[in-house]
Amino acid sequence: MSGRLILVRHGQTVANVAKKLDTLPPGAPLTSAGQQQALALAERFGSGGRPALLVSSVALRARQTATPVSEAVDRGLDVVEGLHEVQAGDLEGRSDEDAHKVFMGVFRSWYKGDLDERIPGGESGHDALGRYLPQLDELRAAHLGGAGDPGDVVVVSHGAIIRLAVTAMSGVDPAFAVTNHLDNTDAVILAPTPDGGWRLEQWADVLPPFEGPSRGGADDPMG
Repeated sequence: MSGRLILVRHGQTVANVAKKLDTLPPGAPLTSAGQQQALALAERFGSGGRPALLVSSVALRARQTATPVSEAVDRGLDVVEGLHEVQAGDLEGRSDEDAHKVFMGVFRSWYKGDLDERIPGGESGHDALGRYLPQLDELRAAHLGGAGDPGDVVVVSHGAIIRLAVTAMSGVDPAFAVTNHLDNTDAVILAPTPDGGWRLEQWADVLPPFEGPSRGGADDPMG
Protein backbone atom coordinates (compact mmCIF):
# COMPACT_ATOMS: atom_id res chain seq x y z
CA MET A 1 0.00 0.00 0.00
CA SER A 2 1.40 3.41 -0.93
CA GLY A 3 1.71 6.22 1.56
CA ARG A 4 -1.35 8.22 2.55
CA LEU A 5 -2.00 11.75 3.72
CA ILE A 6 -3.47 11.82 7.22
CA LEU A 7 -4.91 15.15 8.35
CA VAL A 8 -5.47 15.29 12.11
CA ARG A 9 -7.33 17.92 14.08
CA HIS A 10 -5.45 19.14 17.16
CA GLY A 11 -6.39 18.30 20.75
CA GLN A 12 -8.87 20.23 22.88
CA THR A 13 -7.97 23.80 23.83
CA VAL A 14 -9.31 26.26 26.36
CA ALA A 15 -10.81 28.19 23.44
CA ASN A 16 -12.63 25.06 22.23
CA VAL A 17 -14.20 24.66 25.67
CA ALA A 18 -15.30 28.30 25.65
CA LYS A 19 -16.42 28.00 21.99
CA LYS A 20 -14.22 30.94 21.06
CA LEU A 21 -13.22 31.64 17.48
CA ASP A 22 -9.48 31.20 18.06
CA THR A 23 -7.71 31.27 14.70
CA LEU A 24 -4.78 33.68 14.89
CA PRO A 25 -1.50 31.85 15.66
CA PRO A 26 -0.07 31.04 18.11
CA GLY A 27 -3.49 30.71 19.75
CA ALA A 28 -4.66 28.93 22.88
CA PRO A 29 -2.82 25.97 24.46
CA LEU A 30 -4.21 22.51 25.03
CA THR A 31 -6.27 21.79 28.11
CA SER A 32 -5.32 18.87 30.35
CA ALA A 33 -7.90 16.85 28.42
CA GLY A 34 -6.26 17.96 25.18
CA GLN A 35 -2.89 16.83 26.47
CA GLN A 36 -4.35 13.41 27.21
CA GLN A 37 -5.85 13.31 23.72
CA ALA A 38 -2.41 14.06 22.29
CA LEU A 39 -0.90 11.21 24.30
CA ALA A 40 -3.63 8.85 23.08
CA LEU A 41 -2.95 9.98 19.52
CA ALA A 42 0.74 9.25 20.03
CA GLU A 43 -0.12 5.77 21.26
CA ARG A 44 -2.24 5.17 18.15
CA PHE A 45 0.58 6.08 15.82
CA GLY A 46 3.20 4.42 17.97
CA SER A 47 1.43 1.07 17.81
CA GLY A 48 0.71 1.31 14.08
CA GLY A 49 2.77 2.08 11.02
CA ARG A 50 5.47 4.66 11.64
CA PRO A 51 4.77 7.73 9.50
CA ALA A 52 7.39 8.84 7.02
CA LEU A 53 6.85 12.49 7.92
CA LEU A 54 5.17 14.39 10.74
CA VAL A 55 4.07 17.97 10.17
CA SER A 56 2.11 20.53 12.17
CA SER A 57 0.78 24.01 11.62
CA VAL A 58 2.46 26.93 13.38
CA ALA A 59 -0.35 27.16 15.94
CA LEU A 60 0.60 26.22 19.51
CA ARG A 61 -2.23 23.70 19.85
CA ALA A 62 -1.12 21.83 16.74
CA ARG A 63 2.51 21.73 17.87
CA GLN A 64 1.51 20.58 21.36
CA THR A 65 -0.60 17.81 19.82
CA ALA A 66 2.11 16.67 17.42
CA THR A 67 5.01 16.69 19.89
CA PRO A 68 4.01 13.49 21.77
CA VAL A 69 3.49 11.78 18.41
CA SER A 70 6.97 12.86 17.36
CA GLU A 71 8.42 11.34 20.51
CA ALA A 72 6.40 8.13 20.21
CA VAL A 73 7.40 7.40 16.61
CA ASP A 74 10.93 8.85 16.85
CA ARG A 75 10.37 11.30 14.04
CA GLY A 76 11.26 14.96 13.96
CA LEU A 77 8.43 17.48 13.73
CA ASP A 78 8.30 19.87 10.78
CA VAL A 79 6.35 23.06 11.50
CA VAL A 80 4.97 24.40 8.22
CA GLU A 81 3.53 27.83 7.47
CA GLY A 82 0.15 27.98 5.74
CA LEU A 83 -1.50 25.06 7.55
CA HIS A 84 -3.22 27.16 10.24
CA GLU A 85 -6.96 27.56 10.70
CA VAL A 86 -9.24 29.73 8.56
CA GLN A 87 -8.76 33.29 9.82
CA ALA A 88 -11.79 34.69 11.62
CA GLY A 89 -10.79 38.34 11.22
CA ASP A 90 -13.17 40.67 13.06
CA LEU A 91 -14.77 37.66 14.76
CA GLU A 92 -11.50 36.58 16.42
CA GLY A 93 -11.88 35.77 20.11
CA ARG A 94 -15.67 35.95 20.09
CA SER A 95 -17.85 33.19 21.50
CA ASP A 96 -21.31 34.67 21.07
CA GLU A 97 -24.03 33.12 18.95
CA ASP A 98 -24.07 35.99 16.46
CA ALA A 99 -20.36 35.52 15.68
CA HIS A 100 -20.85 31.79 15.27
CA LYS A 101 -23.74 32.38 12.86
CA VAL A 102 -21.66 34.72 10.70
CA PHE A 103 -18.69 32.35 10.67
CA MET A 104 -20.76 29.29 9.81
CA GLY A 105 -22.81 31.24 7.28
CA VAL A 106 -19.67 32.08 5.32
CA PHE A 107 -18.58 28.45 5.49
CA ARG A 108 -21.93 27.29 4.13
CA SER A 109 -21.48 29.72 1.23
CA TRP A 110 -18.07 28.20 0.51
CA TYR A 111 -19.53 24.70 0.47
CA LYS A 112 -22.12 25.93 -2.03
CA GLY A 113 -19.29 27.04 -4.30
CA ASP A 114 -19.05 30.75 -3.45
CA LEU A 115 -15.38 30.88 -2.44
CA ASP A 116 -15.33 34.66 -2.94
CA GLU A 117 -17.41 35.11 0.22
CA ARG A 118 -15.23 36.52 2.99
CA ILE A 119 -15.34 36.37 6.78
CA PRO A 120 -15.51 40.02 7.89
CA GLY A 121 -11.91 41.19 8.23
CA GLY A 122 -10.72 37.64 7.60
CA GLU A 123 -10.22 35.18 4.77
CA SER A 124 -12.25 34.22 1.75
CA GLY A 125 -12.49 30.59 0.72
CA HIS A 126 -10.00 31.29 -2.05
CA ASP A 127 -7.59 32.83 0.48
CA ALA A 128 -7.74 29.85 2.81
CA LEU A 129 -7.40 27.18 0.13
CA GLY A 130 -4.80 29.25 -1.71
CA ARG A 131 -2.29 29.02 1.14
CA TYR A 132 -3.29 25.56 2.46
CA LEU A 133 -3.51 23.34 -0.63
CA PRO A 134 -0.09 24.30 -2.07
CA GLN A 135 1.55 23.10 1.14
CA LEU A 136 -0.16 19.71 0.79
CA ASP A 137 0.85 19.59 -2.88
CA GLU A 138 4.48 20.13 -1.86
CA LEU A 139 4.27 17.39 0.76
CA ARG A 140 2.81 15.03 -1.82
CA ALA A 141 5.48 15.79 -4.40
CA ALA A 142 8.29 15.36 -1.90
CA HIS A 143 7.07 12.36 0.07
CA LEU A 144 4.20 10.56 -1.67
CA GLY A 145 5.28 10.58 -5.29
CA GLY A 146 8.10 8.06 -5.30
CA ALA A 147 8.30 4.36 -6.00
CA GLY A 148 7.90 1.72 -3.32
CA ASP A 149 6.21 2.38 0.01
CA PRO A 150 7.06 5.91 1.15
CA GLY A 151 4.96 5.69 4.32
CA ASP A 152 2.24 8.01 5.53
CA VAL A 153 2.49 11.78 5.87
CA VAL A 154 0.74 12.98 9.05
CA VAL A 155 -0.32 16.63 9.27
CA VAL A 156 -1.67 18.02 12.56
CA SER A 157 -3.88 20.93 11.62
CA HIS A 158 -7.35 22.37 12.26
CA GLY A 159 -10.92 21.19 11.87
CA ALA A 160 -12.58 23.83 9.70
CA ILE A 161 -9.75 24.13 7.18
CA ILE A 162 -9.31 20.35 7.01
CA ARG A 163 -12.97 19.87 6.08
CA LEU A 164 -12.85 22.63 3.48
CA ALA A 165 -9.59 21.40 1.95
CA VAL A 166 -10.65 17.76 1.80
CA THR A 167 -13.85 18.77 0.02
CA ALA A 168 -11.79 20.58 -2.61
CA MET A 169 -9.24 17.75 -2.90
CA SER A 170 -11.46 14.69 -2.97
CA GLY A 171 -14.79 15.86 -4.36
CA VAL A 172 -16.66 14.54 -1.32
CA ASP A 173 -20.26 15.75 -1.19
CA PRO A 174 -20.18 19.26 0.35
CA ALA A 175 -23.43 18.45 2.17
CA PHE A 176 -21.56 15.68 3.98
CA ALA A 177 -18.53 17.84 4.77
CA VAL A 178 -20.46 20.82 6.09
CA THR A 179 -22.42 18.76 8.62
CA ASN A 180 -19.83 16.19 9.69
CA HIS A 181 -17.58 18.09 12.04
CA LEU A 182 -14.31 16.71 13.37
CA ASP A 183 -13.77 16.13 17.07
CA ASN A 184 -10.40 16.89 18.61
CA THR A 185 -7.73 14.47 17.28
CA ASP A 186 -10.11 13.03 14.67
CA ALA A 187 -8.35 12.24 11.40
CA VAL A 188 -9.21 12.33 7.71
CA ILE A 189 -7.27 9.90 5.52
CA LEU A 190 -6.63 10.42 1.80
CA ALA A 191 -4.75 8.25 -0.68
CA PRO A 192 -3.03 9.74 -3.74
CA THR A 193 -4.36 8.50 -7.07
CA PRO A 194 -2.33 7.97 -10.27
CA ASP A 195 -4.08 10.86 -12.03
CA GLY A 196 -2.84 13.35 -9.45
CA GLY A 197 -6.05 13.41 -7.44
CA TRP A 198 -6.97 12.11 -4.03
CA ARG A 199 -9.26 9.32 -2.85
CA LEU A 200 -10.99 9.86 0.48
CA GLU A 201 -10.59 6.68 2.56
CA GLN A 202 -11.82 7.70 6.00
CA TRP A 203 -13.43 10.69 7.69
CA ALA A 204 -13.08 10.34 11.46
CA ASP A 205 -14.91 7.05 12.09
CA VAL A 206 -16.85 7.15 8.79
CA LEU A 207 -15.89 4.87 5.89
CA PRO A 208 -17.18 5.08 2.30
CA PRO A 209 -19.72 5.94 1.10
CA PHE A 210 -19.55 9.44 2.57
CA GLU A 211 -23.20 10.38 2.50
CA GLY A 212 -26.29 10.50 4.63
CA PRO A 213 -26.98 12.40 7.86
CA SER A 214 -24.42 14.01 10.11
CA ARG A 215 -22.47 11.76 12.49
CA GLY A 216 -22.52 14.63 14.98
CA GLY A 217 -19.01 15.46 16.02
CA ALA A 218 -17.59 18.65 17.47
CA ASP A 219 -19.98 21.12 19.07
CA ASP A 220 -17.58 24.04 18.71
CA PRO A 221 -17.46 26.13 15.52
CA MET A 222 -13.81 25.31 14.82
CA GLY A 223 -14.48 21.58 14.34
